[in-house]
Amino acid sequence: MIKTTLTVDERLAPADCQTMPDVRQGVDALDRALVALLTERQGYMDAAARIKADRSKVFDRARIEDVVDKVKAAAREAGLSEAIAEPVWRTLIDRCIAYEYDSWDRTKGEA
Repeated sequence: MIKTTLTVDERLAPADCQTMPDVRQGVDALDRALVALLTERQGYMDAAARIKADRSKVFDRARIEDVVDKVKAAAREAGLSEAIAEPVWRTLIDRCIAYEYDSWDRTKGEA
């Protein structure tokens, strides 16, 4: 098992920002941290492609809705607007599925 320890660059808390450069520094720091997490998530798409014997198993509607439901619940708990969380995750899932298809094809040697 791994446990990811994420380091986020120094930044002001949103409530302490006084200028747009303060805001941009915070957003940029968080974006770099999100990229690190998304890179790890992409690795799980490679693992799924390696593990799944059948390409038709890449798209799983029930799993998509399960993930979205869990994200919406986590968003509510954390104070993140579901109007941000749901479309972001649906787009993320869509792009991850496309990536997984490509990875499956590379892994299994298909066209």
